[in-house]
Amino acid sequence: MRAPTALSALTALPGLPFLRAAAMEALVLTGHVLLYPTGVRDERPPPLLTALPTSPDGADEAGGGASPSPGPGTGTGPGSDTACSLLPTEGRTHPPVLLLHGFVDNRSIFLLLRRALAKHGWCHLYALNHSLLTWDIRVAAERLAEQVEEICARTGHRRIDLIGHSLGGLTARYYVQRLGGDARIRTLITLGTPHSGTRAAPPFSPHPLIRQMRPGSSLLRDLAGPEPHGCRTSFVSFWSDLDELMIPRSTARLDHPDLRVRNVHVRGVGHLSLPVDCAVSARIRAELAGEAHTGALSAASPEAPSASPAGVA
Repeated sequence: MRAPTALSALTALPGLPFLRAAAMEALVLTGHVLLYPTGVRDERPPPLLTALPTSPDGADEAGGGASPSPGPGTGTGPGSDTACSLLPTEGRTHPPVLLLHGFVDNRSIFLLLRRALAKHGWCHLYALNHSLLTWDIRVAAERLAEQVEEICARTGHRRIDLIGHSLGGLTARYYVQRLGGDARIRTLITLGTPHSGTRAAPPFSPHPLIRQMRPGSSLLRDLAGPEPHGCRTSFVSFWSDLDELMIPRSTARLDHPDLRVRNVHVRGVGHLSLPVDCAVSARIRAELAGEAHTGALSAASPEAPSASPAGVA
């Protein structure tokens, strides 16, 4: 029997995944601190697009209502110049995506995820900043509702997709479940969101938003209540075994008997790294495109370098 090498002995240490995740979190935090000022101001809405010309019988000249061409970036398929530059774009592009950041954060946290989506054919990408003066998730959800209506009006899409990181996921859930947002939201993806509350939030915090993220808060009890009229939105919840802000870790799972939910277990990725990780980004795109699978996704895929410790199952 061959004696174990020093490298194999080192990789067998139980604390190594945690150390790698902690190192990545520190790296992401450093980069995010540098980028934070770039996301403080609300983004300017893109210029209005050109109306799609119509033929006398009412069919659009870009395809007469036909299905999008299969190849992104060509013809009128999703992500092509023609598909993205003419209104309305529904049926010819991916649905718009709206990104919601977490507590005391801003839209800069989504820089890499946004670039990845744009690179792979998503042309309607928006980010909403929570005001630092917001003291109630319900109020933030009302502002979210206004933003969604504006996006639908600008793009001609009747439904869009939402991605919420941490607190942003709770805001999106409240909008979908309690403000009728399921009529507008096709898919809601949450990243490290305390769906059942996290004990990392101090119980006597002076900030109401933090108290609303505690287990058993009135807001979380409300969201856990029944949905007697059903919910048209599909939910995808990413939770990590090394998310240091989710106590317990499984609180980032969404378990609700009346909601259509897919829980995605992420291995070896910290809280801040979830919107940055390559494997998570690839799985998000697959979920939005309807191409996701239930098996394990290796971090050594083309979207994630083989040196990455992350994995998604």
